[in-house]
Amino acid sequence: MTSSVIQELTQCLQTLHLPTMRAEHEAVARQALAETWSYGDYLLELVRRECQQRQEKRIERLRKASKLPLEKTWAALDLKRLPVKVVQQLRALLSGDFLDRRDNVLVFGAPGSGKTHCVAAVAQELIRSGRRLLFTSCSLLVQDLLAAKREYGLKALLKRLEQWEGVILDDLGYVQQSREEMEVLFTFLAERYERGSVLVTSNLPFSKWEQIFKDPTTTAAAVDRLVHHSLIVEMNIPSYRAEAAKRARQVEG
Repeated sequence: MTSSVIQELTQCLQTLHLPTMRAEHEAVARQALAETWSYGDYLLELVRRECQQRQEKRIERLRKASKLPLEKTWAALDLKRLPVKVVQQLRALLSGDFLDRRDNVLVFGAPGSGKTHCVAAVAQELIRSGRRLLFTSCSLLVQDLLAAKREYGLKALLKRLEQWEGVILDDLGYVQQSREEMEVLFTFLAERYERGSVLVTSNLPFSKWEQIFKDPTTTAAAVDRLVHHSLIVEMNIPSYRAEAAKRARQVEG
């Protein structure tokens, strides 16, 4: 291509907001000439690169916005210490079909069993495929909901949360909340019902959820909404942190 053609093409690509094609069209043109590509092959390669770059940037934006603990990846997950059924359940979640169905995921286990890591690892893999998920501790979400309610902005906050296909609610019941705080949490779960997925981790079985929601009626209603369309994952394994501490003591000994 002549310099005038290159200049005009660069300007056009800038106008069209195609930065990757603008940056790489000359190099791709040289490769196409050397390898005798057709015009169609040349154009396809440029478009592929533009699409790939945009997808990578979108995934990075989703990853940052998710607020996930990024160190808790699928690669770092020790699948060998998990029950076979749990591994099968986690692998099934990687398809993301449960998000399309607006199903919930409820993960139960003792502190340190790896509940948060399992959910976060699955979420990161789903984000890599372009899904939108948000990670928050239960206590932090409750405080945000309560603050919004006091400022007459609860409806707006619930509306913003609808943009997420899945909301990860970590450590439900870990910190005991007041009745007012649990009321806004129930409002969130009620608004979310059949509209978007909730992924919950908890060290309390359903039989003890009255400690969270303060009265039997609210507890039953909350459990009913979460369980109706859900996958329940039971992490009946020892604490990972306790095992690691025991190994460390043995090494020191």
